[in-house]
Amino acid sequence: MTSPRHVACLSGSLARRHEKRYGPMMGERPEQFDFVMIKPSHYDDDGYPIVWWRTILPSNSLAALNGLARDAAARQVLGPDVRFNLVPIDECNQHVVPARIIRDIRRRGSRALIGLVGVQSNQFHHALDLAREFRAAGLPVVIGGFHVSGCLSMLKEIPPEIQEALDMGCSLFAGEAEEGRLDSLFVDAWEDRLQPIYNYLKDLPSIAGVPYPWMPKESLERNSGRWSSFDLGRGCPFQCSFCTIINVQGRKSRFRTADDLEGIVRENLAQGIKAFFITDDNLARNRDWEAFFDRLIKLSEEEGLKANLTIQVDTLCHRIPNFIDKAKRAGVMRAFIGLENINPDNLLAANKRQNKITEYRHMIQQWHDKGIFTLAGYILGFPADTKESILRDIEIIKRELPVDILEFFFLTPLPGSEDHKRMHEAGEWMDPDLNKYDLHHRVSHHATMSDAEWEETYKAAWAAYFTWEHMETVTRRHARLEGGRPNKALQYLNEFRMLYENEGVHTLEGGIIRRKRRRSRRPTLKREPALLFYPKFALETARKLFSYWQGFRKERAVLRRVINDPARYDYSDLATRPLMDNELAALDLFHETAGGEEAVAKQRRQDALLEAVQAAHRTAA
Repeated sequence: MTSPRHVACLSGSLARRHEKRYGPMMGERPEQFDFVMIKPSHYDDDGYPIVWWRTILPSNSLAALNGLARDAAARQVLGPDVRFNLVPIDECNQHVVPARIIRDIRRRGSRALIGLVGVQSNQFHHALDLAREFRAAGLPVVIGGFHVSGCLSMLKEIPPEIQEALDMGCSLFAGEAEEGRLDSLFVDAWEDRLQPIYNYLKDLPSIAGVPYPWMPKESLERNSGRWSSFDLGRGCPFQCSFCTIINVQGRKSRFRTADDLEGIVRENLAQGIKAFFITDDNLARNRDWEAFFDRLIKLSEEEGLKANLTIQVDTLCHRIPNFIDKAKRAGVMRAFIGLENINPDNLLAANKRQNKITEYRHMIQQWHDKGIFTLAGYILGFPADTKESILRDIEIIKRELPVDILEFFFLTPLPGSEDHKRMHEAGEWMDPDLNKYDLHHRVSHHATMSDAEWEETYKAAWAAYFTWEHMETVTRRHARLEGGRPNKALQYLNEFRMLYENEGVHTLEGGIIRRKRRRSRRPTLKREPALLFYPKFALETARKLFSYWQGFRKERAVLRRVINDPARYDYSDLATRPLMDNELAALDLFHETAGGEEAVAKQRRQDALLEAVQAAHRTAA
């Protein structure tokens, strides 16, 4: 924790961007060091950064770095006479105008380091555009995140865009910043001797007992629902070919402690933040999951300190005794599940061997019966996919699995993944515009579908799942539960539908009320005249608001119909019915999908073997 005597909040243009100052108190005329942390957005299809009045998802990279910087400032790593000014900026919910930041730094005579934080591949071009302005003003810039780390981890040569960053004088940070690494970066920046590359990829730090992710309340209030994020573990033991995590955070898992978790929750609750997104790629594989849940249960049931949690898990989490039960008691309200696909052949092609379609129904039913909303990622574009097979599979999921929301993604060779490395080394075509690597745009060719057909299929998938008929079905599934929240179920579904249809961005990049700045357009595109830009943006906003009004109006009508149905609690459908003895023989999930029959045969062999072993034990007893 930072001692109160080291903290002061000051006014000014940077303070309005949530500046926190750490160091000697006013009147001591200290030297100043600004650490401006910018989590960049990326350009939309019209060339404007995607910025909202309020965002949906908080940035964990920004919170993690801000927490480490706060600790470094409290320890006075630059000496007792240096005041730290920490400025975390999430561009997804506020415009970044480098000229304003530069003017403020110069006005105060502060020294500074500009950090472009957690930069993903789709954000890298925009990050370079921001960095170019800061470098032109002589300010030092360091760029970190999955794109830098993934490319340096997997590619033999430095790609052109990263070389461009080096050529303009930026420093690159690959890996994680714990264990004093951020301290070293600060000292190098203060002494004007930044290195071109800081590469810690082969030296993964412990995250137990180290400064944890934290953001000030003023920053978190820019998130819809005022929630924060943190990680309890890093790394993943699986080998999915499309994933970048295993090549950046490693395949050996590292964990925080239950005491760390309690500290995070208590400090955030003290500033009125009660909702959290735990960003672990798979919390179920965290060996300390039970200690975490037990601590949260204790805080909730003994002290009344309740947390509202969103977690990410795999498709085998239900096999872990008490996992789902304790998740509910700990405050889990939403679970992201890496479903990815219901075709075993596709899962095998992606090295997603841990996903067993014969487990999907049982697993999702357990989450549903606890009233926990399930959101499942679903990837389109595996080699065996066709438009017909994808749309068929979506209808099967709607009928037979009680999942609440499907989030569709293009199969994308993200830099840092095995897929990208293989395609790069083979010389296969990949779109050179990194701005498109957001899982919402096609950036490669498919084995059988044409480019146009693949793109049409992606749009058709969203339209097929988010119909009002199916949204009402999902709402009824929640309305039948004692203590169910049909209003939330329909709200989430409708928000996903409207964000995709109205904003033209992926729902995970969505927010409330789009903002645009005329002068922030991508430099490769012509700046629009004010007389054209502002009327067009006003008309666009009015059209969207009318569409949202229509959507919310329809939502209220559907919700009234469901809640007022006299047979509300008697509702049942195939997806919610208890598992049947002839499950493997009866469902299209196992017989209409590629590889489904073999998956069923394998499950039956395993069941027969298990029954034989159990029978032998009964006989011996």
